[in-house]
Formats: sequence, C-alpha cells, structure tokens
Amino acid sequence: MPRTGVENTTPQPATPDEHRLEVTHIGGDTYAFEVRGHRMLVDQPANAGGHDSGPTPTELFAASLATCVALYAGRYVRRHGLDGVGLRVRSEFTMAGDRPARVGAVRITLTPPPGLSEQRRTALLAVASHCTVHNTLRQPPEIEIELEP
Repeated sequence: MPRTGVENTTPQPATPDEHRLEVTHIGGDTYAFEVRGHRMLVDQPANAGGHDSGPTPTELFAASLATCVALYAGRYVRRHGLDGVGLRVRSEFTMAGDRPARVGAVRITLTPPPGLSEQRRTALLAVASHCTVHNTLRQPPEIEIELEP
C-alpha cells in the first residue's frame, strides 16, 4: 500500500529490471509523480507562471545526478569504515543558450569528509563519478515518447 494514503494505480512492471512511475496533472504547471508509493510534486517558480509548489523537472534532473553521486560516495565511505560526517554534494547547472531548450552544463562538487587521505580522496572521486545517473548521461538510453491509444 502506498505510504501517501492514495490508492496506487500505477501499473506494475513486467520484469524486476523494469521500473515505472506515474505523473498526473494537479493544476496549472503542477504535476505529481508517484513511484513505489512515494509522491512528489513538480512545478514552475511563481515568476515563470507556476505556484512554486515543488522543484522544476530540470532541478530534479540536477538533483538526481547530485544525489546519485552522494549515494555512491556515502557507500564508499561506509564500505571503508570511514566517518561520513561532512560529506556533501552541490550541483550547479546552466541552461544552454541555443535551441533546443536543455541543460547545457552541470558542475557537481563533492566535499569529502575531513581528514581523508589523498589516496582515499582519489578513490572516492572515481567511485562517485561512476554513479548510475552519471553513467546514463554518458551512454544515453533510447527514449520513446508515444501517445496512448
């Protein structure tokens, strides 16, 4: 049962490797998406015509990359019995200046826990640089957008 108290109507995946989420229109530029019983909103800022009830899809894109880097970095730290206090990741992105509309550049800054040796810092960066989202951006998936019959 979904943790949101909303009936889960998202069709179940056909295989364990297939993942699904559902997006529904709430009103204006606000949309809700649900995945595995979690529900979040996306919107546009008020100065762009939205209600600012959630991050934009583009901000979620940058957050997805940053949190993936953080997850991999955190796992590295724990796997090596190190203290993860102080581990942080910051994402900054700029939009491309030409068409089509898209993110033109993303900068991820990983702040390791203090006192990490140079060898561990190098290994941490290598591990974090190979998170699933970053790997996906390096080798983009096939994408189909279709209308339901």
